[in-house]
Amino acid sequence: MHKKPSVKMTWLPLIFVTALNSGVVMAEPQDQAPQAQTPQQAPVGAVVENRFTPILNELAKNFPTYSTNKVLVVDATAQKMILVEQGKAVGEWVISTATKGLGSEKGSDKTPLGVHRIAEKIGAGAPLGAIFKSRQNTGQIVDILTAPGADSPDDYVTSRIMWLDGLEPGLNKGGNVDSKERFIYIHGTGEEGRLGTPASHGCIRMRNKDVIDLFERVDENTLVVITQQRQDK
Repeated sequence: MHKKPSVKMTWLPLIFVTALNSGVVMAEPQDQAPQAQTPQQAPVGAVVENRFTPILNELAKNFPTYSTNKVLVVDATAQKMILVEQGKAVGEWVISTATKGLGSEKGSDKTPLGVHRIAEKIGAGAPLGAIFKSRQNTGQIVDILTAPGADSPDDYVTSRIMWLDGLEPGLNKGGNVDSKERFIYIHGTGEEGRLGTPASHGCIRMRNKDVIDLFERVDENTLVVITQQRQDK
């Protein structure tokens, strides 16, 4: 994974923190006509879990060409990832973000914050534990270590890859902070016993069976929000 110089945080983390800490639910007033939405946008209203309403509203406002029907929320503080469909959590997985913390700069080995999209899905049909190098299946199978804290001899990328592309210039896109150029992935790992704690070199690690499951449930261009704000119920 590769990185870039620290930059001032953009709207997303600040708005998310403010909205979530205040408990404000940004729903449409009842005495106003609902705003027009493109067919791909999920309606935000009573059926939506309140904890996701600020995120979905901000995504719909700032990234109107992307669907909010299905969104991945990466909670870097709780070390979990949540699949949100139509405003509700429909899947949750333990993950690992970077050992060195959160950041976007090239060479930092940190996990970037902010809004991304899944730019490419790689590895369809590969066996569980398949080892990828430079996004190519090597034909080898990783020895999956499940003992707590057990280290693999290498930072293996296994089973499936979802390559992330940042959408926020100056935070995770362009210059020295470009997530795609840093090769930030969601991927399987040989170090399953380390999941639940920061352990990666910048990517988002998952259990091999979990990343295969997720791979089948999301599409390219699915939005991925990486935040340090806890997403507890």
